[in-house]
Amino acid sequence: MSLGDDWPDLLTVKEVAKILRVAPLTVKRWGKRGKLPAIRINSRGDRRYKKEAVLWLLGVTQKTSENPTN
Repeated sequence: MSLGDDWPDLLTVKEVAKILRVAPLTVKRWGKRGKLPAIRINSRGDRRYKKEAVLWLLGVTQKTSENPTN
């Protein structure tokens, strides 16, 4: 089991802030600056963040299935 396997595909501001150990306002600022792109949902414009983007920010790359050719 690797990091992020038990996370949902879309994370809330609070979840991302807890994972990254920063304030929720920092997560929102990163979204505005393009460092961590946000997805806006519903009529209120709540932010959600893709799990892959958070993992990328942490420096974790997703494992891909490799087919050896030899």
